[in-house]
Amino acid sequence: MRRRIGRILAWIGGITVGLVVLTILSVALLSGEDPVPDQVILEINLEQGVAEYVPEDPFAKLIADETRSLRDVVGALDAAASDNRVVGLLARGGGAPMGFAQAQEIRDAVLAFGKSGKPTAIFAETFGEFGSGNVGYYLATAFEHIYLQPSGDVGLIGLAMEHPFVRGTLDTLGIGVQMDHRYEYKNAMNLYTETKFTDAHREASEALLKSMVDQMVLGISRARSTTPEAVRDLINRGPFLALSAHTEGLIDSLAYWDEVRDLVKREHGKDVKWLDIKNYLKRIDEKPYSEGTKVALIYGVGPVHRGKSDYDPFYASGTMGASTLTKAFRDAVKDKDVRAILFRIDSPGGSYVASDAIWREVANAKKADKPVVVSMGNVAGSGGYFVAMNADKIVAQPGSITGSIGVLAGKFVTTEFWERLGITWDTAQVGENALIWGSGSEFTPEQWTKFQMWLDRIYEDFTTKVGEGRNMSQADVHAVAKGRIWTGEDAREHGLIDELGGMKTAMRLIREALELEADASLNLVVFPKEKTLIEQVMEKGLIRTLGKDDALERLTTELQPVFRFARTVGQPRQVLEMAPVDIR
Repeated sequence: MRRRIGRILAWIGGITVGLVVLTILSVALLSGEDPVPDQVILEINLEQGVAEYVPEDPFAKLIADETRSLRDVVGALDAAASDNRVVGLLARGGGAPMGFAQAQEIRDAVLAFGKSGKPTAIFAETFGEFGSGNVGYYLATAFEHIYLQPSGDVGLIGLAMEHPFVRGTLDTLGIGVQMDHRYEYKNAMNLYTETKFTDAHREASEALLKSMVDQMVLGISRARSTTPEAVRDLINRGPFLALSAHTEGLIDSLAYWDEVRDLVKREHGKDVKWLDIKNYLKRIDEKPYSEGTKVALIYGVGPVHRGKSDYDPFYASGTMGASTLTKAFRDAVKDKDVRAILFRIDSPGGSYVASDAIWREVANAKKADKPVVVSMGNVAGSGGYFVAMNADKIVAQPGSITGSIGVLAGKFVTTEFWERLGITWDTAQVGENALIWGSGSEFTPEQWTKFQMWLDRIYEDFTTKVGEGRNMSQADVHAVAKGRIWTGEDAREHGLIDELGGMKTAMRLIREALELEADASLNLVVFPKEKTLIEQVMEKGLIRTLGKDDALERLTTELQPVFRFARTVGQPRQVLEMAPVDIR
C-alpha cells in the first residue's frame, strides 16, 4: 500500500513539475518582445533558404527551428516597406537554396520594398564557387547594390538539367520493368526504362529550361539596366571571377562582409540598429495578414498520398495527406467567418485517389460560395495540378513547374534478380489475378489489357476534369496534356492558369471575388487549426517538444542528401507523379 501511495505521489509530483515548467514557459512566451528601435536596418540571410510550410509537428519544428517561411519573409518585407522605423534592407545571399519560383516570389517582394524609396543591398561571398550561381545571382539583382567578396565568383552560366537513368543497372541486376504511361511526355518512368532522353523527354526539358532562362535574362537586364542580348552574351561567357564580374557590371562593389556592414551603417548614422527579419516580425504589433476579412489558408505541400499529412526530417519535407487536406477544406467551409480559401500548393503529385479526394473538397467549397484561389509554389504538377484545377482562379510564378497532366504506373519483375542471389520464391493464390501486382511474374496478356484500361480511365478522368475546371475542350486539354510539364509562364499561354504572381496576387484575386476594396485587409488563418506550443506539449510530450538534441539535428542534416538521392531511384508507387528534376 505504501508503495502504491508513493507511486501516486510521485506521479502527482511529476505532473506538478510539468505544470510548473509549462507555466514558466507560457509566461516567457507570452511576455512582450522588445519594441522595434526607432531606426533599424533589416537583415535577412537568404542562404538559409525558406520553407513553404512547416507543419504543426514538434519534430518538424525542432529540425526547422531557424527556417523562415516564405509567407513570413514576404509579409515582413511588405510591412517594413511602410514602417518608418525601417530605413533599409541588407541581405546575405549567393547560394539561394530555394526553388526558382520561390526566388521569384522573394525577388518580387524585395523589388516592392525598394519602391518605398528605402535602400536595399546584398552581399555574397560567391555566386556559385565551382558551380552554377544562376538563381542566387538572379535573386540578388532585385537589390539596388550588389557586393561581392574579392575572392568570389559569379556563376551566371545558364541552366542545365541532369537526369539519371538506371536501366543498365536494372539489366545488370536482372530486374525487369513493366510500366506504361499516358502519354509520351509523362517521363518519370524513363528513369527505369531508358538509357537516355527520349525525343519527347528532351523536347519538354529543353523548352522548360529555355522558358526559365528567358525569365532570368529579362529580369537581370531590367535590374542591371542593360539589354537581354548583353545578358545572354554574359551567360555564354561565364563564369566570372570577382574582378571581371565588377568590370562587366554584374556587381557593384568588391568588399568583405564586415566592410559592407560598416559601410551600410555609416550611411544611416551611428544610432541605427540591426534587426533580423524574423525578430522584426515577432516585434511588430500588427502582424501581416492578421486582421480583416477571414480567409482560410490551406497548404498542400509535398507528395500527395492517402491518410494524414506528415513531415519527414530525413527528406526535410512534408507530405500532402488527403485526410488532412479534406478535413481542412470541410472545416473552412463550416466556419461561418471564413469568406474564401487560399490554397497554396507546392507538390510534384502522387496518388490519384488521394488527389481526387482533395479535388472533390475544392468543388464542395465552391458550391458553398467560398471562392478558392490557388497559389502555386515551385512545383504544382501532375497530382499537384489535379488538386488545383477546379479552383476559381489559379496563380503561378513564371517559373513554377506545372501541368504534367497524365498518368504512369507499373511494377518491377525481380525473379531473375533473386535467382542470381540463390533465393527462390514460391506462391499460393486464390483468384486468377491475385498476383497481378506481384514482382515474381510479368503481366499476363489479359492483365496487361486490364492495366491499359486502368491507365486510360485515369487519363480520361484527369483530362475531363481539367476541361471542366478550366473551361477547355477535350481536344485543347489533350494538346497541352500528354504528361508534359510547363513553366507557369507557358501554362498561362495554354490556359492552365489564370495569372502570374505569388500569394499577394492570389490575395488580390480573393478581394476581387469578394468584391472588397483593393486595399482591404485579409486575415489569413491556417487550416487545419495550428496548435499552440502548450497543445503540442500535451499531445506529443514535454521532452520531445522542448528538447533539442544537437547531435540528432546534425545527423539528420547530414543524412538528408542521402535520403533525397535514394528517393530519386525508388519505385514509383504513385500514379500521378512527376519525374525527379535536377535543374542546375
